[in-house]
Amino acid sequence: MKRLAILGASGHGKVVAEAAELSDWDEVVFFDDAWPKISANSVWPVLGNTEDLLNSLNEFSGVAVAIGNNSIRLKKLNLLCEQGVALPAIIHPNAVISRYATIGDGSVVCAGVVVSADTKIGAGAILNTGCSIDHDCLLAEAVHISPGARLAGGTKVEVCAWVGIGAVVRQLISIGAYSVVGAGAAVVKDVPERTTVVGIPAQ
Repeated sequence: MKRLAILGASGHGKVVAEAAELSDWDEVVFFDDAWPKISANSVWPVLGNTEDLLNSLNEFSGVAVAIGNNSIRLKKLNLLCEQGVALPAIIHPNAVISRYATIGDGSVVCAGVVVSADTKIGAGAILNTGCSIDHDCLLAEAVHISPGARLAGGTKVEVCAWVGIGAVVRQLISIGAYSVVGAGAAVVKDVPERTTVVGIPAQ
């Protein structure tokens, strides 16, 4: 039996759990640092906190981190990597992934996502519902591309950057580490690191 532990009993965690069940995972359970205040996440049980997960890793075939905050997610992924844990990518069966694209360990690809040829997705990324990542894009670790966002070809998104819901990014643009692109923004020039841009065009 393939058992998946998900760290982070959030709304996003429910999406990850369902995607896992629709692929090849037989059982899904949660761990969350709010336990025991939180004992369930919808239909899935919450069995303990991060420490409890670390003490029971041998019971699971893999672990997913379902924490929306990019920096915290990366920290938890690194902690699990140090333990030699399998961090599978969770890919919804209704996502369309080019056979020439690569998806990093611990990433989550939600329903309706399209990833085109020669795109590389780093570890721990979230490609959220219905976003599209065109050819030759390069996404670093722990980025989050929100629902409905569109990245044109050759876009680079650096570590822990966040592209908001419905945003669009022109081809060959670079988005710096820890930056935020606001909801509905249209990005037509590079975004420096640790910068928030909003609007049409994004500034």
